[in-house]
Amino acid sequence: MKYRVLGKSDLSVSSIGLGCVTFGREIDEANAFVLMDHALDRGINLFDTAEAYAAGTSEEVVGRWIESRGVRDQIILATKVAGSLTRKRIQSSVEASLRRLKTDRIDLFQLHHWDQEAPLAETLAALEDLMTQGKVSYIGCSNYNAEQLRQAIAYQTSNGWSTMSSVQPNYNLVVREIEKELIPLCAAQQVGIISYSPLGAGFLTGKYRKGGPIPAGTRFDIIPGHQGIYFSEDNFRKVEKLRDVANASGVSMVQLALAWVINQPGITSVLIGGRTVDHIDQAFHAEALPMTADLQMTLTQL
Repeated sequence: MKYRVLGKSDLSVSSIGLGCVTFGREIDEANAFVLMDHALDRGINLFDTAEAYAAGTSEEVVGRWIESRGVRDQIILATKVAGSLTRKRIQSSVEASLRRLKTDRIDLFQLHHWDQEAPLAETLAALEDLMTQGKVSYIGCSNYNAEQLRQAIAYQTSNGWSTMSSVQPNYNLVVREIEKELIPLCAAQQVGIISYSPLGAGFLTGKYRKGGPIPAGTRFDIIPGHQGIYFSEDNFRKVEKLRDVANASGVSMVQLALAWVINQPGITSVLIGGRTVDHIDQAFHAEALPMTADLQMTLTQL
C-alpha cells in the first residue's frame, strides 16, 4: 500500500480508498462492517461517503462502524453535500453529516456536483466558514470539470481562502475525459485527484455483452441510468479488446483495468467498492501487478 499527500493538504491518503456508496443500498450494515474492517486491516485509510448515498444511510453505517471500532483517528473521513449549494443548505448538510457520522469533524468535505443556481461566491464562503469553525479540515469537489475547478480556485485565491484540496472524477479505461484538461490543471494547482469507478461500475469486468441481458442485482440493473454512460458501440469494442489482452497475458480483465488506473500518473487515490473482501483484495493484487510500459501503453490505446 502506498500513501500520498492529497493536494496541498497535510492528509496522507492510501493509494486505494474505500468507496461507501453501496452501504445501505446493495450491502447491509453487517456486511459493510466486514468490508470496512478488512479495508482498514489492509491499510486503507480513506473512507469516502456522501449524504446522497442511500439517503444518508451510508453515512449512518460508516458512523456506527467508526463508533463501535473506535477508529476515528485512524482514518481519513470524506463525505459530500449534494443538491443546492447555498450557505444555509451547506451548513445544515454538514451538521446532519456530522450527526450521522458520529464525529465532530470531517477531514474532507466535498461539493458533490456543480450547482448552476447558487452563487459560487456564496458556496465557497460557506466552505471557508466551515473550515474556520473547525467542522471541516479540508474541502474538495466531485464531478467538476476543469473550468469549474479553475473558477473555484481563482475565487478562493483572490479572497485569500483555502483552495480545493481535491477533485473526485469518474475515471477508467473507457471514461477518459479528465485527461485533456483536468489532470494537467490539478498538477499545476496541486490538487489531489481521487478517482472513482475504476471498473466502470462493473462494465470493464466483461460480464456485459452488446445486446445481452443485464444480470439482476448488478449496478446497471439497480441504476439503469449508468447504462447511458457506458453502453456504446465504441466502449463495447474496447471491452472486447481488453478481453483479448487479458487472454493473451493471463491476467484478468478486472486486474488489468484496476492496475491501469492505479498506475496512471496524477491520480492520488482510486476509490474501490465491492460486496466481499475479495473485491477489496483484488485491488491490492492489481496494485502489485508488474505494469510494464508496454502493457500500460497497450491498455491506454484500447
